[in-house]
Amino acid sequence: MKVLVYSAKAFEIPYLEKANHQKHQLTFVENALSSETAMQAVGYEIISIFSADDACFLTLEKLKDFGVKYISLRSVGHDNVNLRAATRLNIRVANVPAYSPYAIAEHGVSLLLTLNRKLIESNHRVKQYNFNLDDLVGFDLNKKTVGIIGTGKIGSVMAKIMNGFGCKLLGYDISEDKNLVQNYNLKYTALQELCEQSDIISIHVPLNAETHYLIDEELIFHMKKDVIIINTARGAIINTEHLIDALKKDKIGAYGSDVFENEKGIFFKNRSKHIPDDLLLIQLNAFPNVLLTGHHAFLTEEALTNIAETTIDNLNRWSLNEETENELTDIST
Repeated sequence: MKVLVYSAKAFEIPYLEKANHQKHQLTFVENALSSETAMQAVGYEIISIFSADDACFLTLEKLKDFGVKYISLRSVGHDNVNLRAATRLNIRVANVPAYSPYAIAEHGVSLLLTLNRKLIESNHRVKQYNFNLDDLVGFDLNKKTVGIIGTGKIGSVMAKIMNGFGCKLLGYDISEDKNLVQNYNLKYTALQELCEQSDIISIHVPLNAETHYLIDEELIFHMKKDVIIINTARGAIINTEHLIDALKKDKIGAYGSDVFENEKGIFFKNRSKHIPDDLLLIQLNAFPNVLLTGHHAFLTEEALTNIAETTIDNLNRWSLNEETENELTDIST
């Protein structure tokens, strides 16, 4: 089958080609999917998109007119796809539901350790042969309370890692994981209680209507003054304006994130010669106690291999007119 791969990155193409085994005709384009770039899909029954692509209603209508029948996401998150519209238009959509929870959780721990132990500032000083230790004091993770918002695949790995540091674990989720309770002494609490008691808060929930701006000024008010917040989920789970206000007023200790509320159209490309005109991003970048990475928590060999293999498996199923277990739309074959 002919497949157009939108937002193709140099780092992922070899993994997709290896998983494909020359079975499908893959065409890679750097452009993200949008209503303007949908025209490129003319002549393709299948397209593959990433988290920065925009499969809104207007775009999906155009894709339908151009003959697209399938959309294979190379990500877990699918908030960038209007699934209702896809179902109505009879466009089948599938994602990669789990590629490496370890990659995401371990990246979150990296953000935490880097912030807590002031590693970037320390390294900057050493590069200048400045070995002064002032203002580099962190704290032991041992016996600290870690609140994990979302205890699914990624959140549960985060819980296990923090348990290894000797942390006390609190959890918040719509469903409880008995394994975490029994084996790692995680205690499920209300969200406000979690915020009140946690020294560290790590976010691992999907972005949807219920979680949009889940963390706002009201919840921040209930947090400990020196709390470290880690976000490897989605930027819009936190109200960025409220977060910045809290940082300005020293209401939180630090913020580490691999995501940003307005990252669409900004992330995944070199913007160093044309700095994005986004005041929220500029303000976040200016805080010494904020550490941002460019949505690359998933970037491990294992994760890229799993993403590629699942993506190609979705294509294989569709080429045989079969359903894949990863489908997000309820469309009969």
